[in-house]
Amino acid sequence: MSQQQPQQQQHVHSNSSNSVTIPVSEVYWSLVDKADKKFSKIRDLPYYERHRYDTYFFKVFKVYTELWKFQQENRQKLVEAGLKRWEIGEIASRIAQLYYGQYMRTSERSYLSESYIFYEAIFTREYFREGLSQDLNLANKQLRFLARFLMVCLVLNKRETVHQLVTQLKLLLDECKRTFQETDFREWKLVVQEIVRFLKADTAFMNIRPLRYSLVLDPHPDSLPRASAAVTTRTLRLRNAVLSSYHNNEVKFSELTIDTFRMLQSLEWEPSGSFYQSSGTKMGASGPSRTNISQDIVDHTLPPNPQKVVLYRPSMTHLIAVIATVCEELPPDGVLLVYLSASGLGPTALSSLAGAETFPDAANKIVKDFQSHTISSDVISSIPLGSVTENQSVPTQMKVNGLSNNSCLQFGSRGNGGLNCVYPSDLLPFTRRPLFLVIDSESSIAFEAISGAEKGEPAALLLSPRCSAPMGSNDSCRHSNGSLFTIFLTAPLQAFCILVGISSSEVDMGAFSNAEKLLSSSLNDWGLALAACDSLSPVWVQILGDPFLRRLLLRFIFCWAVLSLYAPTYSKTEFVPHCLPHLPENFTPKAAAIQTVVLQVAETFGAANKFIFSGVKTAES
Repeated sequence: MSQQQPQQQQHVHSNSSNSVTIPVSEVYWSLVDKADKKFSKIRDLPYYERHRYDTYFFKVFKVYTELWKFQQENRQKLVEAGLKRWEIGEIASRIAQLYYGQYMRTSERSYLSESYIFYEAIFTREYFREGLSQDLNLANKQLRFLARFLMVCLVLNKRETVHQLVTQLKLLLDECKRTFQETDFREWKLVVQEIVRFLKADTAFMNIRPLRYSLVLDPHPDSLPRASAAVTTRTLRLRNAVLSSYHNNEVKFSELTIDTFRMLQSLEWEPSGSFYQSSGTKMGASGPSRTNISQDIVDHTLPPNPQKVVLYRPSMTHLIAVIATVCEELPPDGVLLVYLSASGLGPTALSSLAGAETFPDAANKIVKDFQSHTISSDVISSIPLGSVTENQSVPTQMKVNGLSNNSCLQFGSRGNGGLNCVYPSDLLPFTRRPLFLVIDSESSIAFEAISGAEKGEPAALLLSPRCSAPMGSNDSCRHSNGSLFTIFLTAPLQAFCILVGISSSEVDMGAFSNAEKLLSSSLNDWGLALAACDSLSPVWVQILGDPFLRRLLLRFIFCWAVLSLYAPTYSKTEFVPHCLPHLPENFTPKAAAIQTVVLQVAETFGAANKFIFSGVKTAES
């Protein structure tokens, strides 16, 4: 050891003329301790308030870059001093976590790709495998690493790698249960069940084309028509989005539900051509080279992705605080998209949860609440305070299709009354800025009350049907597949197939390709027609120049038409979505041009007999 000692020391110059020799291992562990402290602080910071924490993130990255470089340059000395391979893997894993966290804060794909590079290096070099069977802590590190790598690959849509990692996770879990006590791995059994269930919903069929906005398949932003200056002189851009869902037994992996997963992707750019080069890279002994992985890290032809905050089962105070913070950071030309998917609660359920108050008492509070928040319609506002007596029920005018305006979204257990509920009035303060609201719930219609009661900017609302349409496949329900309304907004042709009962194993790919081209062309035509329409509300006109919001609106029109013309739901308003402000008559399901597109798509799949057309002639008529 005495002969090796000089090799394991590094000279550090102090402020004095004398120099002090510090062993390389001490310098290394000092850097590790410094990095660990900064990592523990940053790990718990929220994924919003980006500008507040950006400087701190770069400081943490700088420390870990220094640490990583130091261990590379002194690897042999450190190994001789006792450095283990899993400790190197731990540093790489921390760096990968930092990159993924920064992606979640900024939506910049380069961070996601960098995270993949570090995780892939850990995987191919098997940093955590040595001594795995003797160390329970090391076994858990490997399991956590695989789960985190899985998440990155899911978001990157590297499907082959995802399936490879799932296989590895299952094998490792079986090995750990044989080596250690099975009770130590009960939670990991649930993790495996989660990812298997998630992949049953996120099938190859659902990813035939990228959910992200692709310049190969979607109109180029520069080609989008500009609306007439007579309607509005303002063009807005989607700059921020808040995405959250809460359903009992919903499909999810970790804290990413299937619905928010699809919406997250649909609000990002697909790197040009990368989807078609490879949807996944099989990893061999040496792994893919960094050059190949980095091909899609930065695509300078694309604008930056809108920033997104994905919230998993937030408390209501947290949800409102996040939306308020994001609104505060919204640039002058920005639109905030809020996507909320949750079960709905009506007034009867709320009054029973409250327990002590009767329904007439609750109804009286509804009137007072709506008046105080100026969120009511003229009919409601005209009702004097206290006019609802114990012997009276809520007036018919206060009900919309049987749902009282006190309906809400349930973002938590039902035993907590209104503590976990999102009411329309909760979102009203945020209408001081441009708001694009997507509500996917049985109580979505209650949020119509926002329209006309905004505090400064008229809001755009896309509201799901109140009832789920009967579908041709028994397993095509929310519990196994996610929301059909959300699928229509993110993968409309797949949603059409699910609705009419065409499974992924039965679909004719030639017919699907033809229908995809037809639908893509038709949606583009509708977009051109909307831009040229003088009677279109300025709320919609000002967002037509944004590719993401424009695509959501056009897909909504298709969803509206399909569900309106679908035979089992024909003329049943509870099964169709709504939007506010209202669209011109030419873009409703009654319009012949709209029906023609649905008919053509249905005929492509041989499903025209499952729809009722009143404005166009079918092949059978």
